[in-house]
Amino acid sequence: MPLRHRRGIAFSSGTPLAKTIQLRKALLRPRSIASASVKASANSPRTIPSSTNFNGHAPSHPGLVTSDSLAITLPVPPSINHQYATVNGRRLLSSTGRAYKVQVGQQVWVTLAQSPNAPSLRDRLRSGPLALSIRFFFATSLRRDLDGGLKIAQDAICEGLDVNDNRIIETHLYKHVDKTNPRIELSLSCLSPSQHES
Repeated sequence: MPLRHRRGIAFSSGTPLAKTIQLRKALLRPRSIASASVKASANSPRTIPSSTNFNGHAPSHPGLVTSDSLAITLPVPPSINHQYATVNGRRLLSSTGRAYKVQVGQQVWVTLAQSPNAPSLRDRLRSGPLALSIRFFFATSLRRDLDGGLKIAQDAICEGLDVNDNRIIETHLYKHVDKTNPRIELSLSCLSPSQHES
């Protein structure tokens, strides 16, 4: 199936126009950036699967990048029952889980591309201990467990940043309800060595 390229992101021509527009708004909001100002790393995800649409809501605010932290609003991860599939007796990440990780990677890539602090943040993230905080905003408090989205969100953000998730030594999870805009608000922060020494 032929692909269209716009601002360095490939879109399948089989994707309905309305869905393509919705995905672009979610990934490039609040402002578009000139393709000349974006330099993708070799492992930056570039293709948006046509099935990617987790909650239909765009991030409520852009990501914030400092020299020692990243704060970003992301879609709610798929439920644990939709994250994995059993194939020939093996438990593998499902197509829904893979699509979620691609979407997160693209949002991270766009957020970093817009920040002058990105190079120093990447260096710090790869050289010391990290703290992860995730605020889950579910449409209802009854249908989702708090920890069900932790692993896939952690894996997705770390892969998007090209950071080994074993650097995370501190995790904070919070559960909220927002019926009109389900989402997660995630922050990954660098800790000083003195903060985790015993």
